[in-house]
Amino acid sequence: MTTLTRNPARPAPEGRPRNGRSSEARPRLGGTVWLVWRQHRAAFWTLIALTALCVLVMVWLRGQMMDYLGSYDSTPHKSDSLPADFEKYADRMFSVGSYLGYIPVLAGVLLGAPLIAGDLESGTAKLVTSQSVSRLRWLTTKLAMPAALIALSTTVLAAVFTWWWSPVQGRSAALAWTSFFDVTGVTPVAYALLTFTVGVAVGMLLRRTLVSMVVTLGIVVAIGVVWDRFRLSLGHIMSVSTHKGIGPGAALPTLPAQAEQQGQGTYFLTRSGSRLDWTTCLDRSGDDKAHTACLESKHVIGYSMDYLPVSQMHTMQWLGAGIMLAVTAAVVAFVILWGRKRLL
Repeated sequence: MTTLTRNPARPAPEGRPRNGRSSEARPRLGGTVWLVWRQHRAAFWTLIALTALCVLVMVWLRGQMMDYLGSYDSTPHKSDSLPADFEKYADRMFSVGSYLGYIPVLAGVLLGAPLIAGDLESGTAKLVTSQSVSRLRWLTTKLAMPAALIALSTTVLAAVFTWWWSPVQGRSAALAWTSFFDVTGVTPVAYALLTFTVGVAVGMLLRRTLVSMVVTLGIVVAIGVVWDRFRLSLGHIMSVSTHKGIGPGAALPTLPAQAEQQGQGTYFLTRSGSRLDWTTCLDRSGDDKAHTACLESKHVIGYSMDYLPVSQMHTMQWLGAGIMLAVTAAVVAFVILWGRKRLL
């Protein structure tokens, strides 16, 4: 076994532990674990440092927000809503949430794509696997260590952001739960692992670091577009209706608290229970009486709206995460099967 596959530090003579300490008290990385850490320690330490920095920033910003809310909620005219000048605190939350939304991109492009492509391009993969280390062991370690750090980092960041958002959740329509769907709960963990493994697979196939990073960026952006269009479809859309007529004086349906309106907006509800879209009788909308008469001729008796309740948020997140983790597992299986036979 060469120094590529074990800790190169010289073992202390028997009965004489170095530095006067027992080796059992100082566990060390060995084998392929040590090698992978040594190869990518700069990226790993950067990830750890950025995670710690983001946590500190969010804790500090939450402290400022709670101080403000404490002074506002202690007033005699306290309400469940937030004051108008809370906007700057909401903007900070949106800004941090948007930055956290780039985690999947960074995981795929900066960690996933160069992981194996760099070793293939430099010849390190051939050197390592020519020793006593099997390809399966090397591939497993290369995937497991970065994936574990990514999962840990995103879990911590999502938990801290959720802790920051929780005191104001539901108190402002501007802080809708759909705006933070991808940076809270289990979603960011599964999303980052998916893009990371996709980057690894692209790097293994293309075998060139820079090209792999560019291609991975395009794929990750495409995944983001598909996810943005698909994620709200994971929920069960519900409807609320009125049956008290139409016209200028008729009231529109009231959505439940924190509900997110879906579809085309307000529909016209007919006596039979069917719905007509907002373009119905649009050519007569300039005349209120003519417009109302047109709708009554189509047996319209009220309005209807579609919405997603906040109670479905966690179910939707777990369902979406399950889909992404299933795809991640398939990509990992492909990387291992391909790598065992056609890596070099």
